[in-house]
Order: sequence, then structure tokens, then C-alpha cells
Amino acid sequence: MQTVRRSLLIALTLLAAPVLAHAAEVKVAVAANFTDTAKILATAFEKKTGHKVVQSFGASGQFYTQIVNGAPFEVFLSADAERPVMLETDGLTVPGSRFVYAYGKLVLWSADNRVDAKGAILAKGPFDKLAIADPAAAPYGVAAVETLKKMGLYDRLQPKIVKGGNIAQAFTFVSTGAAEIGFIALPQAKTTKGSSWLVPQSYYTPIDQQVVLLKTGTNNPAAKAYLAFLKSPEAVKIIRAAGYDLK
Repeated sequence: MQTVRRSLLIALTLLAAPVLAHAAEVKVAVAANFTDTAKILATAFEKKTGHKVVQSFGASGQFYTQIVNGAPFEVFLSADAERPVMLETDGLTVPGSRFVYAYGKLVLWSADNRVDAKGAILAKGPFDKLAIADPAAAPYGVAAVETLKKMGLYDRLQPKIVKGGNIAQAFTFVSTGAAEIGFIALPQAKTTKGSSWLVPQSYYTPIDQQVVLLKTGTNNPAAKAYLAFLKSPEAVKIIRAAGYDLK
């Protein structure tokens, strides 16, 4: 009996060996607005391929600076098109690897019911603090500023604006009461209680969230497989369900 068990163990080990031999790890820098969706995608990807995804979350502008200075990321999921294009110009990406993985949507949100369906609170109040992501580093912050300028409210509301380092921090400001209202990404509002106004997309420059394979991932099969997975029907379904658009 012991001989049979030993033979079975050896057989199972041999069967598993090819999978383990080809399993790899990919280091991914992810824009903060895409945090929850990226975690779901990583779980599905790991289950499908056996590869492991190691993710870091933050502002796209900060990631750009880190990558230029040698951060060992292999894939970059930016919240805009600007940074991936800049990295291409810098010669730090694999040619032809860049594409749009999601189109973002901006919402005005509060943790209670103070935000109306048309965002009239911005003009009428009352509120003391308005949270946005820092436009110097985060595309959603740029969209928030563009929205306020489109509405003719930026100069008047500027003293009330508090800036988070990224969209996740802006969300935290509102959810903890540090600010009564704030501009965040639609997926954040969809998964949290509160009230929101979906900002018309004509109010801000389209948020084309692009991904690119960095040169550090050129020879990593997991990095290439991850980009291919983002285009798969399974990934597209997850991204759409989160609240993003895809053409």
C-alpha cells in the first residue's frame, strides 16, 4: 500500500511540475481608481494562468515618476493616456503594447444624501470641504477641475477644495467626514452607500485609461499573459460590471 501511495505522489508531482515551471510573477502598477477592479481581475487571471500578480496602487503621475527613476514595475495601468505615451517617448515601453483598458467616469459623491441628481449642491451648498484627487498627479483630479471650470464654479469653490494624493484618498476624505462631498470614480460610488451625481462626460476630457507593457517585462511571460488577459471576454465583463466603459 505504501508503495502505491508513493507512486501516486510521484505521478502527481510530475503532473504539477510543468505548471509550476511555467508559472511566473508580474509586478503591476495600478491607478488608484482601478484598485478594486484590478484585485478582481488579478484573482481571475491567477486562477486561469497560474501566474501571480503583485500589485501596487497609487496616482498615475507618481507611478510615472517612479518608473522613470527605475521602479521595477513590468505593467502600468494608468488612469490616463498621457503617462503611457510619455513612457513610450522615454523609450521605457515595449513598442505596440499600449491600449485602452477602460474609459473612466467621474461622479460627485457624499456619504449621506446631500448630493442631488444634478449636482446642484456645488452651486447652492451648504458644504465646507470638497475633496478631489490632486490634478498634478491624478487624471480624475484634472477631470474634477475641468468640471468645476465648465460649471463656472472653480474660482468660487477653490478655497473649499482639499486634495488627496490620488482618487482613493479623495474618497477617504469624504467617507470619513473630512469633506462633505467629493469627486471620485464611478466604481467607488457604486460599491458604497451614499448619494451621487454622474458628471456629464462633456464636462471633462475623456478619461482614457491606458495600459502598457514596460521594457522590464519584455521577457516575462506573466506580464505578456496579463496584457492579453485584459483583452479577454472574461476581463472585459469584469471591467464593465465595475462601471467602466469599453469601446
